[in-house]
Amino acid sequence: MKPMRVLSVVSEIYPIIKTGGLADVAGALPVALKAAGVDIRSLVPGYPAVMAALERAECLHETPAFGGASRLLAGSAGTLDLFVLDAPHLFARPGNPYLSPEGVDWPDNGLRFAALARMAWHIGIGGVSSFEPDIIHAHDWQAALTPAYLHYGGQRRPKTVLTVHNLAYQGIFPRQIIEEIGLPAESFTIDGVEYYGDVSFLKAGLQFADAITTVSPTYAREIQSDEGGMGLGGLLRARSGVLRGILNGIDTDVWNPATDPSISQRFSLHTIDDRSANKMALQRRFGFEPDDSALLLGVISRLTPQKGLDLLLDCIPTLLKEGMQLVLLGSGEADLQDRFEAAAKANPKQIGATIGFDEALAHQIQAGADALVVPSRFEPCGLTQLCALRYGAVPIVSAVGGLQDTVRDVDETDRGQATGFTFKPVTSAELSVALRRARSVFQDKAAWRWLQTNGMSTDVSWRGRARQYAEVYSQIAGEGAA
Repeated sequence: MKPMRVLSVVSEIYPIIKTGGLADVAGALPVALKAAGVDIRSLVPGYPAVMAALERAECLHETPAFGGASRLLAGSAGTLDLFVLDAPHLFARPGNPYLSPEGVDWPDNGLRFAALARMAWHIGIGGVSSFEPDIIHAHDWQAALTPAYLHYGGQRRPKTVLTVHNLAYQGIFPRQIIEEIGLPAESFTIDGVEYYGDVSFLKAGLQFADAITTVSPTYAREIQSDEGGMGLGGLLRARSGVLRGILNGIDTDVWNPATDPSISQRFSLHTIDDRSANKMALQRRFGFEPDDSALLLGVISRLTPQKGLDLLLDCIPTLLKEGMQLVLLGSGEADLQDRFEAAAKANPKQIGATIGFDEALAHQIQAGADALVVPSRFEPCGLTQLCALRYGAVPIVSAVGGLQDTVRDVDETDRGQATGFTFKPVTSAELSVALRRARSVFQDKAAWRWLQTNGMSTDVSWRGRARQYAEVYSQIAGEGAA
């Protein structure tokens, strides 16, 4: 029996191009699916970083693409098998794949990612004879137009899966884009791609995908509500029969404290005492006095209202009074960046902030912080808390989405299962309570060690999660071709 063939369509992929957790999933899930017997290839835009990473490139197809020429290339990059949409007029741009150097969306983002979806349609209807997919798996709004192209294309087509990584980003464009991207006029209806007078790429995918997944069971329930659905709750309720929440995992080869080249001292569950060297190194890096008795908090995050970091700023008096230390790595909204830098300047012995992103420093924070703080107002899954569990950094998280699914509160379960601290409602007052609870337990070294070892014993890999995706593929493929 030949293996199932899956085309993954995604706008970023680790380790080549990354702005967030989507790239981590897009890079790690195919590797895990291959181990589960799935023949999977990823279609990605031909950004400069992708073109530089592509090995043994072969041109399969040439075609116009919304204002310029394009080529479909096949090749590999490390362990990833890739199709690349090489369209220089759309993707040969430096820096962030979605934003201009001025920090605003590229004005032609609709055309750029419609071109990606249209190439997925071409592959899906047999455009590459050597790889005819049984399933096309589209990720987030940037790929979500793929099921719509297949629906309106009229040909026999593969089944489709849409994974929603964050419902807040919906790919909304003026209705005039319909003609530009080659969808028929009749697609602009409430049962098509129309969304409050505009076009929503994400809504199109939710409307026409054969299966919908999102990245945690709790988030799958939350987005069916009017509040959590962000304008799409009604559609998601209507399609609840094909909606499933599957937790994300992490690449446990990349995130492995026993082999990690980015940390000061490697350690494992069996040599956890060696972890303390990383805490001392992290304290020195941020100009703190090395102090094992101080609860060292870490934050690795985008600085946006979703992530709730303004709530943590409100808790700084609590943090200082309790003798805690805080190190932050992240970037985002200017106001939040400025406020964390000001807090660090005013309290240099207890607060440190690095604005930007540094992959090696992210690993060092996971290895050296006593606890990792994730106070998100909503969180589809979250990956930093999974890395924290792997590295023995005890999570302190809001009880929403995937955070609720992955962290067991010390006061709400027995000691043999507890892995961290959760709080709800998501307010600065409740976060302050959680921080004080963590400080209290931290003073009991035996209890804290239980939390660390429970976390490090948790399976946060893609193995079980990949099997769940394979089950979704098999289920819809068994329903017959559309």
